[in-house]
Amino acid sequence: MARYIDISLDKRGVTCVARLLDELAPRTCAAVWDALPLGSDVYHAKYARNEIYTLVEAFADPEPGRENPTITPIPGDVVYFCFEQWQLATASHGYSAEEQPHRTARTVDLALFYERNNLLLNPDYGFVPGNVFATIVRGLDEVAAASQDLWKRGVEGETLSFRRHDGEL
Repeated sequence: MARYIDISLDKRGVTCVARLLDELAPRTCAAVWDALPLGSDVYHAKYARNEIYTLVEAFADPEPGRENPTITPIPGDVVYFCFEQWQLATASHGYSAEEQPHRTARTVDLALFYERNNLLLNPDYGFVPGNVFATIVRGLDEVAAASQDLWKRGVEGETLSFRRHDGEL
């Protein structure tokens, strides 16, 4: 039976629904599902292009490892990354040593891709494959428009949240 999650830009009041890809990324889906609800400040990608994401403390033990990886996500892909502290602590990312991503040894990046032509390539250390664990089945156009608004007007005060979907599709 399919499982679904809601992904919301809380301040903007926009929510999309994504189906978990249990058949392609079972370990990642289980880890995320068991940790829900999750969320924090939203960021708009600097290098990957059409991506919004949030950073949360690592929650899986053990980490899911690689499954259903990509470096070229498509619109509607929801992707899980796990970063070591040193990977986010570079000045090019714009985070200071006092910010949340650096307080734990590992940080999870939960990302939503809303448009085409993405490439997960970081100039500091190369390709950054992520686990595609869900696909948006409802509300992609609305979240894409809100994501463009984030890019144009800024992310300050906005949060990205993930929770179990309780309603019908």
